[in-house]
Amino acid sequence: MQNELNNLEQTFREEIAALSTREELEALKVKYLGRKSMLAQFFSRLPALSAQEKGIFGKRLNELKNAISAVLEEKIKNIGVGQEAFDVTIPSISPRRGSLHVLSQVTEAACLIFEKLGFEVDEGNEIEDEWHNFTALNIPLEHPSRDAFDTFYLDIPRAPGRAGKYLLRSQTSPSQIRVMCSRKPPIAVISPGRVYRPDQVDASHSFMFHQIEGFAVDTHITFAHLKGVLLHFVREFFSRDVELRFRPHFFPFTEPSAEVDISCFMCKGKKDTCSVCKGKGWLEILGCGMINPHVLTSCGINPKKYKGFAFGMGVERPAMLKYGISDIRLFYENDLRFLNQF
Repeated sequence: MQNELNNLEQTFREEIAALSTREELEALKVKYLGRKSMLAQFFSRLPALSAQEKGIFGKRLNELKNAISAVLEEKIKNIGVGQEAFDVTIPSISPRRGSLHVLSQVTEAACLIFEKLGFEVDEGNEIEDEWHNFTALNIPLEHPSRDAFDTFYLDIPRAPGRAGKYLLRSQTSPSQIRVMCSRKPPIAVISPGRVYRPDQVDASHSFMFHQIEGFAVDTHITFAHLKGVLLHFVREFFSRDVELRFRPHFFPFTEPSAEVDISCFMCKGKKDTCSVCKGKGWLEILGCGMINPHVLTSCGINPKKYKGFAFGMGVERPAMLKYGISDIRLFYENDLRFLNQF
């Protein structure tokens, strides 16, 4: 039996030396250590031996079993290291990452253009009071925009003093009032943010949307400065060859006031079938004007010394024009098929 065990060990070492894969090693392990292995057959012969032979060959069998197990484990470990090696220079699979919403992208792009002109960013408050949202902006008590059908009033105690009721701001203009009340000219600020109005939701309206308010106050401000700022903005945001058109309008907080159109950047006004301008050649994008002296006075600024301009625009409309989007509701439906395009 001793010679048989020696031959078995020699055969095992020869066989394991010739193996190179994990699968072959697993098969060899079953052959020598499995329930029906060659070693198991030797262990089954022990009961037929004398007590002295059992001690000798039992010890020898256990030593051989332990030796075979150790060699197998070491070989498996070495093969595993070689097979699992990888090239660290191979590009990995990038995980799916989030991205900015298209409205955030448009807002940041617009703000960056104004920041390069020296404007600061102040987002203001979404919960406002009547004084900042209406009164200080020269909007009288009887103005229809103060009606509950046009403004979300909050069912909470009134603000102290002259402030009146609390509400969800219906425009970003209140931030203009707060900045002018807390700072001295010269001032140049833009205020992006969400605004709220109880509009019926359809392809062009929503009860929540976004605006960007901008204004500047100094001793030398004229309408020409306003025109220059807006012309620079639309040419940076839309196209270098875009033209502006100012149309007289009325806003309580500016005088004179105007609505601003840009020439169609898609058809240049040459196509009656243009899907962007509908053949009109012009696109309305914002309202603007020189800050009304009453507004400056409400904020503690001397209108005889200082002048200012202000403008306001939605974010959704420029985004819809720039990307050819026909329905404002697409921005808010969280459909990744739509959002992943930007």
